[in-house]
Amino acid sequence: MAEGLKIEIVSPERLVLSEVVTSVTVPGSEGYLTVMNDHAPFMTTLRRGFITVNGLNGRDEIFFVKGGFADVSADGLTILAEQSSPIVEFDHAELAEQIKAAEAELATAKTPEEQSYAQEVVSALANLAIEAGQINGGHVH
Repeated sequence: MAEGLKIEIVSPERLVLSEVVTSVTVPGSEGYLTVMNDHAPFMTTLRRGFITVNGLNGRDEIFFVKGGFADVSADGLTILAEQSSPIVEFDHAELAEQIKAAEAELATAKTPEEQSYAQEVVSALANLAIEAGQINGGHVH
């Protein structure tokens, strides 16, 4: 394989990105992880968050991902996203609405299980809002 890591980000609507890069940092279900060329093969689920792509030209790109899977193989990194878009398309107002709706569900949750689940959703969305607020054209983390 050529120097660098081949990455493809695919959502149901479109091929979001396909190129050779230096490294990619993705929001794995257990935390952020970075993949470079010749990484050991593995597969993981993704949580909502931001993908940072470090290009061979020294330029970074950031993409939003709403869950999915990351598959690292000898061919590179393939991200099968529930939803993905470049950061310029990220809707902060929609996220604020999602947080309000999740907080309303938490307020009306009746059982401990419902409360726990609702709190997890509120926390995940609040963390996403914090990450989105930290993006300044470079790395998000």
